[in-house]
Amino acid sequence: MSGDGRAAVAAAIILAAFGLAAYFMPTVMVAVGNRSTFAAGALAVLFVAAFFLVFFLRARSQNRRK
Repeated sequence: MSGDGRAAVAAAIILAAFGLAAYFMPTVMVAVGNRSTFAAGALAVLFVAAFFLVFFLRARSQNRRK
């Protein structure tokens, strides 16, 4: 498989994992929000930040290989 194919597969896996997590996010946030609304909000912020952080780190790793 070429380098572009591997990058596409990796991106698809990452998107699928985050998509699955996003599907369950409302249920998790309600459960966490019953204990602390601050924690539920922080969880949402961390989820969004993690999404961008994973792709930032992957791009950075790919640039070092070239």
